[in-house]
Amino acid sequence: MITKSKKELKQGMLENVMSQFNHAADIVDLNPNIRKILSITNNELIIHFPVKMDNGDVEVFTGYRVQHNNALGPYKGGLRYHPTVDIDAAKALAMWMTWKTSLAGLPYGGAKGGIQLDPSKYSTTELERITRRFTYALGDNIGPEHDIPAPDVNTNSQTMAWIVDTYMSTKSPAERSKNQHVVTGKPLGSGGSEGRDRATGYGVFLNIKFWAEKKKIDLKNKRFIVQGFGNVGFWTSYFLELEGAKLVGVQDAFGTIANQEGIAVAQLNDYMQGNKGSIVDFPNSVALPTEDFFGLDCDICIPAALGNQITAENADKIKAFLIAEGANGPTDVEAEEILLNNGVGIIPDILCNSGGVIGSYFEWLQNRNGELWQLDEVLAKLDKKMKEIFDRVYVKAEERNGDMRTSAYVIAIERIEKAYVQRGIFP
Repeated sequence: MITKSKKELKQGMLENVMSQFNHAADIVDLNPNIRKILSITNNELIIHFPVKMDNGDVEVFTGYRVQHNNALGPYKGGLRYHPTVDIDAAKALAMWMTWKTSLAGLPYGGAKGGIQLDPSKYSTTELERITRRFTYALGDNIGPEHDIPAPDVNTNSQTMAWIVDTYMSTKSPAERSKNQHVVTGKPLGSGGSEGRDRATGYGVFLNIKFWAEKKKIDLKNKRFIVQGFGNVGFWTSYFLELEGAKLVGVQDAFGTIANQEGIAVAQLNDYMQGNKGSIVDFPNSVALPTEDFFGLDCDICIPAALGNQITAENADKIKAFLIAEGANGPTDVEAEEILLNNGVGIIPDILCNSGGVIGSYFEWLQNRNGELWQLDEVLAKLDKKMKEIFDRVYVKAEERNGDMRTSAYVIAIERIEKAYVQRGIFP
C-alpha cells in the first residue's frame, strides 16, 4: 500500500519542485526578474460545485485547476481524481508540467488540476455527473488553444470523452467541431489518437532502453519492480518484458506482491480486471509488507504511482542500479542525494514520463489538422522525439559531470528564459 499522507504528499511535492527549480536556476544564473515569474503560478482556480448522487442526496466537491506558465504556448496538463488533490499539490504538478513541456520542445506551458475525491466510492454514473459538472464550472478557463487537460491518476479516456462532450455542448453548432482538441487522451471514436494509451509507459521504457544502451547494459533477464500498475506501470512493464526483462515485484494502493522467478505482465493485468483493479492475491506470488517494497532485490525500480514515495527513510534500502521515474515527483530531494551518493542512476520524471505529453501533442495536432495517424507512425515519431530529448539531457549531464535531473531542468529553464528575453515583459 502507498503510504504517504496527504499532508506529507502536498508539502513534499511543492518543496521538492521549488528546490529543484532554484538549484537549476542558480546554475544557469537565471535572470532574477524571470525567476520571480517562474517561481509563482499565473492562475489558481478553486471550484466548489454540487452534484446529485444516485440516491438523490447532493454532495459538494472541490475541484482545482492551476495554470503555472504559458510563455511557450497553451497550458497543458492532466486532471487527477484523488483524495490528495489540493491547491498545493496542483501547484507543484503544474510547475513540473512547465518544465516537462519545455524540455520536450513542445509549444506548451504547464497546468494541472483535478477533484479531491476517491473515485472508488462513486458509481460510473456519479463520476460522469461529477466530471460534467466540473467541466461546466471550469467554463472558458480551459480551451483548445488556451488550456488542454488530459488523463492523470484515476482518470482515463472515458473521463476525457465526458469532458469534451460537455465542453462542446456549451458552444454554438458552428463552433463545436473546432473544439475537439480541448482535451487529449480521448477514446479513438471521440477524436483520440492511436498509441496515446501507451505513450507514457512506452516513453518510460524507451528512456530505460536508451540509458542501458549508453551504459552498455543488456536488458535481457534484468529484474525490475513497479510501484503502481495502472496505465503507466502496465505499459512500461509490457515493453520491458518484450526486451526479456523480468517483473519481480509490484505495489499498488491495495498491497505488495513479489516473485523473483518473474510475474507475467499480461496475466497480472488480466487478473486485476477481474479483481476490482487490485493485485492482491495474484497466483504464483507472495504478499509482502508495504515497507519492504523498495528493498526488493532488483536491477531497475520504476515508481509509477504518486509523489514522494522514495524518501530518506527508504532510499538506502534500494538495491536497484537505476530509478526510472514514471510518476511525477516520486523521489524527494533528500532521497535523491542518498541515491546519487550510492551510485544509483536516476532518469528524472520530466524526461522519463514525458512520452504522455508528447503523445498528447500528437493527438492535438491530428485534431487541429484533421489527420489520422496509424499506430506505427505514432510510436515511430515518439521514439524519435524521446531519443532526441534523452540524448540532449544525457550529453548535458556528461558535460556538467552532474545528474540528469539538474541537466534536464537547465535545458527546460533556458528555453523559457530565452522566450522571455526575446519577447520582453508587458508593458
